[in-house]
Amino acid sequence: MPVDDLWYLNKRGPNGKRLPSKRHGQGKRWRVRFTDASGRARTMFFERKVDADAWDADARAGVARETRVDLADRQITFREYGERWRLSREIGWAVETRRRVESNLRLHLYPVFGDQPARSIRLTSVLEWLTRRLSEDTPGSTLRLYFELLDAVLAAAVADKLIPDNPCDGVKLAQVLRGVSRVPKWVPTEAEVLALIDAVPPRYRAAIWLGAGQGCRHGEALGMEDGTRCVDAGRGELHIVQQLRYSPKVYGGFYLSEPKARSSGTIDLDPVVAEMLADHVREFPPVGVELVDICGGDPVRRTVPLLFTTTRGRPFTDRTWSREWARWREAAGWPKEHGTFHALRHFFATTLITNHAEPQEVQRLLRHKTLRITLETYVHWWPKRERTRGLVGAALRAAAGGSHQP
Repeated sequence: MPVDDLWYLNKRGPNGKRLPSKRHGQGKRWRVRFTDASGRARTMFFERKVDADAWDADARAGVARETRVDLADRQITFREYGERWRLSREIGWAVETRRRVESNLRLHLYPVFGDQPARSIRLTSVLEWLTRRLSEDTPGSTLRLYFELLDAVLAAAVADKLIPDNPCDGVKLAQVLRGVSRVPKWVPTEAEVLALIDAVPPRYRAAIWLGAGQGCRHGEALGMEDGTRCVDAGRGELHIVQQLRYSPKVYGGFYLSEPKARSSGTIDLDPVVAEMLADHVREFPPVGVELVDICGGDPVRRTVPLLFTTTRGRPFTDRTWSREWARWREAAGWPKEHGTFHALRHFFATTLITNHAEPQEVQRLLRHKTLRITLETYVHWWPKRERTRGLVGAALRAAAGGSHQP
């Protein structure tokens, strides 16, 4: 249901400006194309874009009068609609296909989604189901069949105007099947994070706080410098704009580059982390190091007051950091394989989630490019939604002191 500008063409002229159409200045400017509740293609016209956008949003949500679906259809469960979908289509299927579809719905989709209203199935629900099946060692090729069946049923429900959109559209299955390694294999507890902090020499403890308390990657923590470029305690902001890199063949060794996947960003500075950073600067004054900075594109050599350096006042190479980390990890009792600095970032994310932070807020603080990455990575930690049946009635009865009886 796109909103079209009828007064201008999509293409642009030599000067880069949009070209006027033959209808320029005539009639209503904005057009919304949609499909009504009966499945017919329709068009609406508006004088103002704000009105067209608002109506388009209502149409997509199914609340516009022309697209509104009956209440009974809004409450239909996935099982009820799935059976209608299967029976209406199986006349054209081979016997083997009929048996396979019926079996896969009954054994693999209905036990998970069957009793839910079709409208209540969300992207997170689908990702939870996929991740759980993968953890149960369901073969990828088999899981693809189940997912494609779920996708087909929900796509038909969208076409029938029973649901506003298909949650499967937000799932890139190939990446889910290939990227299961993104899901953390181990997340430290609060006690295990504190054990690591105790095991790390005071000179480097603030780096651990940046990982556990701000979700910084280890290169981002080691690339932190003194001053408001990175830490603005007055505004309560942490600017993650660079990471320390090391390569003996590039710029003579050490250099600063943008964070991974261009995930630069400004996030809230935790007051406890701010306190730890301030204590660190007082006890271990930053060391100015000549580094090449390529964050702005062109290489610039400048003196960088790094917060964390070795006892000799040098930045950390990957090898030096890994050697020190192995000692700290062992002293803290962390697992050898999965007890990496990145586990602190997992701790940060899962602590937010289990304390009911909104998914979009977790995505912002982790600086993930898309919400899908956040959901796929931490799908097991999202609190399960409570069923809503009876909640409103119970609340009203409690407020009335139980005086209203059926």
